[in-house]
Amino acid sequence: MSKIRIVIADDQMLTREGLRTILDLEDDMEVVGVARNGLEACELTEALQPDLVLMDIQMPMMDGIAALKRIKRSQPQTYILILTTFVNEDYIVDGMANGASGYMLKDMDADKMIASIRDTVTDQFILPAAVAAKLALHANKLMAVQDSWQNAELRKLPTMKLTERENEIAQLIIQGLNNREIAEFLQIAEGTARNYISNLYGKLEVNDRAQAIIRLHTLV
Repeated sequence: MSKIRIVIADDQMLTREGLRTILDLEDDMEVVGVARNGLEACELTEALQPDLVLMDIQMPMMDGIAALKRIKRSQPQTYILILTTFVNEDYIVDGMANGASGYMLKDMDADKMIASIRDTVTDQFILPAAVAAKLALHANKLMAVQDSWQNAELRKLPTMKLTERENEIAQLIIQGLNNREIAEFLQIAEGTARNYISNLYGKLEVNDRAQAIIRLHTLV
């Protein structure tokens, strides 16, 4: 039986070597390389063509999400599990959107981690309960905004000469959405959302989100 060939990418030496030790004890697994940052992870993956990469998120030179994107572009067949201590909805959504095969928390029991790796290479998506709960909260927040959007006419800002899109974004800012959520809700690129928000700040004569919310509340 062929072994599952694995690259581990983590900027903490103890984490890298600890995982290598655990996984190399398994008869059906082989750690073929370890990387200290996202750039090394990409280079090792391109050179060694492993079956799976365990990818930390916060690393120097290139973070895990950027490395994930590069690897999935060049080697879409490679499975990537996000390895993290951060149950952050932005990381979860970013990883899912860019082809991650799931998530593993660094404090996960070793047996569960090994089982997750085996499940991943059989095309199962790995989503620990803590990550699933965070993702559900994110989905519920967007659904609540959708309900508000559909059940009430958007209030126009009478004293501002805003475009229709800027007015939409203003309403979403008032409802507490961040840039990523605004982009997701309006189905536009996050960079495009940032440009609209920057233009809106200019018209409102404010410098940040908190000031914008205060200013918008005085106008509606």
